[in-house]
Amino acid sequence: MAKYLMIQGTSSGCGKSLLTTALCRIAKKRGIKVCPFKAQNMSLQSYITEEGAEIGIAQSIQAFAAGITPTLHINPILLKPEGEQGIQVIVHGRLYKTLSSEELIKEKPKLWEAVDYSIKHLSQRFDLIIIEGSGSPAEINLIDHDIANMKVAKHLNAPVILVGDIDKGGVFASIYGTVKLLADYEYDCYIKGFIINKFRGKVDVLYSGIKKLENLLNKPCLGVIPYLTEPGIADEDGVSAFLKNENSFSVNKDVRIVVLRLRHISNFSDFYPLKFEPDVELIFSLRYEDILTADIIIIPGTKKTVDDLILLKELKLDKLLKEMAKRGNVEIVGICGGFQMLGERLFDPYNVEGNHKEIEGLSLLPIETVFYPEKITSQVEGFLISNPSIKVSGYEIHKGITFGEMNLFKIKRKHTEEWLTEGLINGNVWGTYLHGVFENDSLRRWLINKHRIKKSLTPIDFTFSWNNLFDSHIKKLSEIIEANIDIERLWQIAGL
Repeated sequence: MAKYLMIQGTSSGCGKSLLTTALCRIAKKRGIKVCPFKAQNMSLQSYITEEGAEIGIAQSIQAFAAGITPTLHINPILLKPEGEQGIQVIVHGRLYKTLSSEELIKEKPKLWEAVDYSIKHLSQRFDLIIIEGSGSPAEINLIDHDIANMKVAKHLNAPVILVGDIDKGGVFASIYGTVKLLADYEYDCYIKGFIINKFRGKVDVLYSGIKKLENLLNKPCLGVIPYLTEPGIADEDGVSAFLKNENSFSVNKDVRIVVLRLRHISNFSDFYPLKFEPDVELIFSLRYEDILTADIIIIPGTKKTVDDLILLKELKLDKLLKEMAKRGNVEIVGICGGFQMLGERLFDPYNVEGNHKEIEGLSLLPIETVFYPEKITSQVEGFLISNPSIKVSGYEIHKGITFGEMNLFKIKRKHTEEWLTEGLINGNVWGTYLHGVFENDSLRRWLINKHRIKKSLTPIDFTFSWNNLFDSHIKKLSEIIEANIDIERLWQIAGL
């Protein structure tokens, strides 16, 4: 039977996901057959598994760190907020329902059945399951309906390590308060220790506070993790420093890429590989001055295509994009929802996106999109039609079907033999439904080199393998964390 170790946090964004990722890699390195698990995740950043199931992107990263293939069972419940329309509920990788917060609470018993099934499935196949909690376990207004934190710990009798974020301030109070609030529900007994995360400075200034907290709680501190300015792994919340760099500008970079910072941006990690290209400056912005200086403008995926299209029109960016498209030296790219926006018209006969039955797009590509309630989710592989030596792989997550003379990629969906044409390129404007497209090294350089040539710069054929670089980031993260926590005591707590 599997052993369990659960990572909970005093708040969202305190570092649970990265710590779980690191622990998966540390366990793998020690020969432990390990698997990540998160019962319920609320995120707009998702990944499609080989079986076509949609899960949180953080769990896919944790699976890669553990050396296993991501499956639907490592994140049985995924919640994707849709604003006024409610919350999209993904159960075992498939769209279940779109619910209000009140309706979601009523569904919790049924959702727990899916969680329990996945736990049992994984427990039969792995020696150690590292479980990530969600948000804070001490949200006392929601605790009676919890299926992601202490209910999981109690169900499995899993030891819990509590993580606090010192960078936000008040870490001792947040750890103490979390434990004491949980004591009212007799959950504090599951917490076997705490870790302080994101510390800047010399650790010895914390020692007196740590000692007092250990005495007050009768629980040990298992480590102090330093603040990591660039862990090299995208977080799942869309509020990371990666998205906050809209003011950056570097005159030393050859190619400037501006990703439009849409209000409902999803899968922002699509652009993470571009960040590490040595000749690229990547920023997220909606400011005129940034867009006007771009070599490449990318309209990203969005959870609400129509709302974000309306936003662009309200900001008069639709006119700016049309003007810039007329320039031969600027390239405009759309990914998923951004691809849909580039078209002439978008139709929503089933109110999938809201109350707009029809809306004019940016009219930069000769395509039209119709939204349907059913979601297409699949891994794909293929090649660039104009240069078949450039291979591509990625995944689709979308509800709309786009009609037009597709001419960008030849693709084959996982578990099918049919080759399809996907995406459309028209001069200096192109779009695709493929998420993860910039993780393809040759395609990434194809895009960048076009603009190096326009600037009379020598093309660079290869800079790095994204897969190797990504793995090295996980390795570095795990080494830093292993050096700053009591890993042997942690394994002892887990019963190893």
